[in-house]
Amino acid sequence: MLAYLRRVGGVVSQSLLRLVRRPSHSRRAQARRSMARRWLFLFVIAAVVIVASMLALDVPAIRLMPERGTASLWPVRIFTEFAKTEYVLAVLAAALIVLILALPLLPQSSHAGASLLGIQLQYIFLSVLIARIVGEILKFTVGRGRPFVGGDANAYNFSPFARSEAFYSFPSGHALTAFAMAFAVSSLWPRLNIAMWIFAVLICVSRVVLLAHHPSDVVAGALVGVIGAMFVRYWFAARRLGFTIQADGTVVPFHGSLRDALKGVARRASAT
Repeated sequence: MLAYLRRVGGVVSQSLLRLVRRPSHSRRAQARRSMARRWLFLFVIAAVVIVASMLALDVPAIRLMPERGTASLWPVRIFTEFAKTEYVLAVLAAALIVLILALPLLPQSSHAGASLLGIQLQYIFLSVLIARIVGEILKFTVGRGRPFVGGDANAYNFSPFARSEAFYSFPSGHALTAFAMAFAVSSLWPRLNIAMWIFAVLICVSRVVLLAHHPSDVVAGALVGVIGAMFVRYWFAARRLGFTIQADGTVVPFHGSLRDALKGVARRASAT
């Protein structure tokens, strides 16, 4: 047992050290420039959409929504919880813990695949976590009132630094989590691209339907989620963790870790 615990401790320490080691990829400057261009593009587009939404869409949209607490909206309330940050982070953390505990028991031939799977789970976890931290800072700083807080449909109801959930509307936490997940998962497994982006958009729609946010809030959340996941992806790629950088600065994932890890687990199970 002591030897097993030492191996588990070694896995954890090695994993943490890899995340904070100095970047080593020779093409990280190209990736950084490419990321900066994409950030600028996203900021400009999102800023235009957010301002236009505040001016012309937010109030008419929330006036069209059903009354808050409408009983028939229970499926929407259940669906929207799939992007609740606390739940998503808890599931990802549990998956990482299981993998860490299982890694010392896997055959040596499966370690590379399982380790890469762990890196990918870390990437998704940190993408959501970083986006959420930024989102919480913005919520507190901006202090935008949720729909109908104060009784009226008011798109300009702000109370900065209010420390009140009623004024934590901008940006949407569910939207940033959904879009951070969509970007991260799509970056790792492109075949899931369409499904993940549809999921993210539907989460945004659900937040407006439930009168939890204005349309501009979910656009801002989507922006924070994508930018956060993009930054974490660059951090990983610069350290050769789960991603590599092509000559033009494009970041692409390593492949096969999930398949290899599952095969290793299956081999281990059949052997016992």
